[in-house]
Amino acid sequence: MKVIDMHCDTLSALLEKKQQGDPQQLRKNSLHVDLLRMKESRYLLQNFAMFVVLEGAGDPWERVQELYRYYREELEKNQDILAPVLRFSDIAANEAEGKLSSLLTVEEGGVCKGETDKLRQLYRMGVRMITLTWNFDNEIGHPNFDPGLRTQMRQVMRDWKEAAGTPEEEAKRQAAQQFVESWHHTPNLTGGLTERGREMVAEMERLGIIPDVSHLSDAGFYDVLQVTGKPFVASHSNARAVCPSVRNMTDDMIRKLSGRGGVMGLNFCADFLEEKPLGEKNPGTIAAVVRHARHIADVGGIEVLGLGSDFDGIDTHQELPGVQGMERLWDGLHQAGFSQDALDRIFYGNVLRVYRETLG
Repeated sequence: MKVIDMHCDTLSALLEKKQQGDPQQLRKNSLHVDLLRMKESRYLLQNFAMFVVLEGAGDPWERVQELYRYYREELEKNQDILAPVLRFSDIAANEAEGKLSSLLTVEEGGVCKGETDKLRQLYRMGVRMITLTWNFDNEIGHPNFDPGLRTQMRQVMRDWKEAAGTPEEEAKRQAAQQFVESWHHTPNLTGGLTERGREMVAEMERLGIIPDVSHLSDAGFYDVLQVTGKPFVASHSNARAVCPSVRNMTDDMIRKLSGRGGVMGLNFCADFLEEKPLGEKNPGTIAAVVRHARHIADVGGIEVLGLGSDFDGIDTHQELPGVQGMERLWDGLHQAGFSQDALDRIFYGNVLRVYRETLG
């Protein structure tokens, strides 16, 4: 077994802990991902995202620079077992030296502020994948979650919680349930890439930075399909036919991504695997991951399926609590009928193929 995971938020989680006075190390920590457990779990490569929240986070470009400095410090401290990937050949070279590979990504294309010079600087820093949006509009495009409804949702949730123990509690809960379902189930079919975004995505492909459409609107997905010629990815997205959240991909998207030679990574976030009534705990199960994997393979073919855990950006999945759970996932998929060859493709082969075709 080898593992390539297209998305985790560990860098941002560790830097935040450090700044809050709880310094932990990438080598060994209490989070979902650390290097020692990756080594034990036979990881080949981990994509490490520099995740930036646009709202209330100050200058996003300065924040991504801060994350980059932290990343370089961790690379230096762990050079005995971790090495960066700047081109495809680095992956095999790192493996031959017994080292884990690290591919640097950005989650939030808005850090570039619409400037291609900043995009080129990210490439020089070693960034090889960019999630075009998170959950806010930016100069590149629009997300599927409507950011304008976020404040309203928070108020509806507060109203429900404040009504606890009163005769109005159930009515408030039902109102919150309806609002959340509407927000989670209504895709953005009109707001895609901006004109500037189209230029930025084309420049990404020219440079050798893989566009990542997770979080992007439905309209934006089809714009990326139109603007690009090479494979692109949905680094951490599941199947909408199995779980109706708009963070997941429709069957048509899955087919078109597969037709382009791209890959989508199974996201372990419990709420994107299966929905529960508001207020009911959603612990996460391997069985739910298997349902998504089976559907995606049936719709788009086994070649479109990969891993995108979203570790350290999600609540802890009960049955996949960190990188140490990957063998358990392998066993669960195998017991569900996936062959050894299919599992090799899912766990590393398909993503490796995309990197071969895009990283140069």
